[in-house]
Amino acid sequence: MDLKQIKQIIELIKRSELTEFEFEEDGFKIKVKRGAGGQPVIMAPASLSAHPFPIAPVPAPTPAAPVSAPVANPAGDETGFAFVKSPMVGTFYKSASPESPAFVNVGAKVEEKSVVCIIEAMKIMNEIQAETKGTVVEILVENGQPVEYGQRLFKVKLA
Repeated sequence: MDLKQIKQIIELIKRSELTEFEFEEDGFKIKVKRGAGGQPVIMAPASLSAHPFPIAPVPAPTPAAPVSAPVANPAGDETGFAFVKSPMVGTFYKSASPESPAFVNVGAKVEEKSVVCIIEAMKIMNEIQAETKGTVVEILVENGQPVEYGQRLFKVKLA
């Protein structure tokens, strides 16, 4: 199961009256349950204690955090800009390795499928795409910094 599928499950939970969803396939098991404030919470069931990767509960996102990674600014923000937001809790890396160049720098043009950074979560490196078209005008986090779900990572001037 990939990140996109997990995001779709969370969106389904948010839009429906479901309070719990559990899925298992080829030894991978995920359980999503509505937490406090009606926000989905991903949990690792106790039966996964023998899983090869450490799995810990993911805290519920803040109520103001949208599910999609980049979102046009809400009312009150500058028009013509969008923010690439973290789709998960993890550690932000601007390049694939310390010796590699950054995926993007200020002034870089990005497309919807452009990889802008990596977020490490549970020893898995997740490539984050811009999902918007424009020019990076600001990088809002430092390399190696922990990030939260919904946290703004990049400010992008829309093309």
